[in-house]
Amino acid sequence: MTKDTRTVPAGPPISERAANTAPDKRAPSLAAALRATGLRDGATVSFHHHLRNGDALLNLAMDRIAALGVGDLHLAPSSLFPVHAPLADHIRRGTVTRLSTAYVSGPVAQALAEGALQTPAALQTHGGRARAIEAGELPIDLAIVAAPMADAQGNLTGAHGPAACGPLGYPMVDVARARHVIAVTDCLSDRPLTEPEIPGGRVDQVVTVPRLGDAGQIVSGTTRPTEKPQALQIATLAARVIAESGLLTDGFSFQTGAGGISLAAARDLGHIMAERGVTGSFASGGITGTLVDLFRAGLFAELLDVQCFDLAAVASFREDAAHRAISASAYANPRHRDPVAHRLDAVILGAAEVDLDFNVNVTLGADGVILGGSGGHADTAAGAKLTVITTALTARGTPKIVPRVACVTTPGATVDVVVTEAGIAVNPRAAALADRLRHAGLPLVAMADLMRAAGGENRPCSGPKGPVVAVSEYRDGRVTDVIHAPAP
Repeated sequence: MTKDTRTVPAGPPISERAANTAPDKRAPSLAAALRATGLRDGATVSFHHHLRNGDALLNLAMDRIAALGVGDLHLAPSSLFPVHAPLADHIRRGTVTRLSTAYVSGPVAQALAEGALQTPAALQTHGGRARAIEAGELPIDLAIVAAPMADAQGNLTGAHGPAACGPLGYPMVDVARARHVIAVTDCLSDRPLTEPEIPGGRVDQVVTVPRLGDAGQIVSGTTRPTEKPQALQIATLAARVIAESGLLTDGFSFQTGAGGISLAAARDLGHIMAERGVTGSFASGGITGTLVDLFRAGLFAELLDVQCFDLAAVASFREDAAHRAISASAYANPRHRDPVAHRLDAVILGAAEVDLDFNVNVTLGADGVILGGSGGHADTAAGAKLTVITTALTARGTPKIVPRVACVTTPGATVDVVVTEAGIAVNPRAAALADRLRHAGLPLVAMADLMRAAGGENRPCSGPKGPVVAVSEYRDGRVTDVIHAPAP
């Protein structure tokens, strides 16, 4: 029987060859690209920190912006490191008058302590930053993206190139909302990128520079398991807390920070998982070689990665299909429909200080200068079923268990356990967990006893304070604490 096609409407003529209409977005220079944006005084400019202390782009871009005579800027980088020291001069000269970021250390932190910024800095969480951008609370006029590899159409990836850094999880959020996006690369592909983390439709201009940065400096801070006996003792206890919590079953999900104790605890936990025959669903967050080892040993089915903390993780992202990129919003935005941080069974985090109410400070140093910030600390503590804080009792003679932390970064209500070399303190809110750990023979102690062992009750009361230089924001935008300049 012949099919009747008389009622099928005729379409347009089919071309034998589709025209190549993909736009070429290359700009002749960064200065030219910046001029084309029409950047004006008071604008908000964002950067990301995937190259960490090896980033060269922020300094270069800020010099070019200052040369245009633009000032009174609101800078919104995802994090700042010592390599960004020149930014302190832009702050002192008024090129930058506002700052929003999730982490800041080094000379810029010192400039904040000196009151150089005209408006108190907003210290966000990674999830809180993503939430603020997507909610329109942090509107970005210009996002400048360090892209280890790009093509002429603006497709971007962090998997390849001399400055390969892994997934571009932070600028994924920025470019989706920014009014204008400039991608800067030192590796322009002569072929279209087929699997970009950021598609070309979200990029307005592509600039090529001789050098994007030093990927070797991604490994900034501690990214290897500790081998110090006292720290190993803490790590072993932390792994046992998770093992005896009742959560370590097939499908277990996990995250750990990049500190030496946390990584040693992850390694110990891997041994326990192998002994018990447990296969986890995913490990997440900033990925390190330690987590890659657990993944490649078959202990986790996936790695969900917002940024890489070392080059072993970068190589895994490039090579392993189940090592997947996620955006900062998908990672930890509390308004996201299903953030990864809310699917965690357990997270191990560090601390600069912990107090009697289990509040954690990872923001302010004993000298009154900002030493970092939440990053994903408060996000994962809130989302995980079990939040474990690991810390020695003292550091360089200074007690780390104190009556009241100098700055509340992570509220104690989201912390379950504090593990030290002198024993384990369980939050009174987690009575059932305390019973399990006690039954397993783990050494439980009261937080007040840990404070006395650390000498924290003798910590001098804070003296006079200077003006407010920063506010610590929770992931929903509420202020958890204010930070004053040290008294002169």
